[in-house]
Amino acid sequence: MTSSELWTRATADRYDAEEAEASSAAVLGPSLAFLAELAGDGRALEFAIGTGRVGVPLRERGVPVVGIELSEHMAAVLRRKVDEDTLPVVIGDMATTVVPGSFTLVYLVYNTITNLLTQDEQVECFRNAARHLEPGGRFVIELGVPPLRLLPPGQVAVPFDVSQRHLGFDTFDLVEQILVSHHLTRDGDDGRYRRANSRHRYAWPAELDLMARIAGLELERRVADWDASPFTQNSEKHVSVWRKPA
Repeated sequence: MTSSELWTRATADRYDAEEAEASSAAVLGPSLAFLAELAGDGRALEFAIGTGRVGVPLRERGVPVVGIELSEHMAAVLRRKVDEDTLPVVIGDMATTVVPGSFTLVYLVYNTITNLLTQDEQVECFRNAARHLEPGGRFVIELGVPPLRLLPPGQVAVPFDVSQRHLGFDTFDLVEQILVSHHLTRDGDDGRYRRANSRHRYAWPAELDLMARIAGLELERRVADWDASPFTQNSEKHVSVWRKPA
């Protein structure tokens, strides 16, 4: 069982269109190069592979990829792009689902570890990554830094997108480390907006490092983005790499 909210068919069907910019070659290029280098000549396992935004082009680069995905609807969209023999996908949660074989790389991108809403489940996600890794293999997470510095006393909401067709803001429960992302999206030209929200458990880099230690992994590298720019106190996100000892 998992606390993750399940993506619906309607959400899965419009996901690629809404994430077109994040799926562009300009955005994906650095991440694919980063992941391919870490995978080397081995296989890669993507937790929460979704519609294959990263996994499909990584496979096209010659890296054998296997995916785990909780939503059958998201996996069905991926399956329209590539067959099961080329990119196998197992339906299940990223904290407990086990796939056959071992991997030189396990990766989890786009803030998706926050879909696990408890600390225990996030720890189990690290343990599951370690379980699948070959000695010397790496676990990579892409995750935003919680923007709590933007919260003055008494404020509970932070906007993250204010554009012509989309309004997005996060509200925070500072005790439970839960944020809710709120989205108002204009689908047509009639002035009406579609409202949606999703819950996430945010975590700091240092907390993830402790989860990694519990799982027997060691921090190897932390950068601010896929282009390997330095991570600083002002970075809004990080890409972290933990290594399983040889």
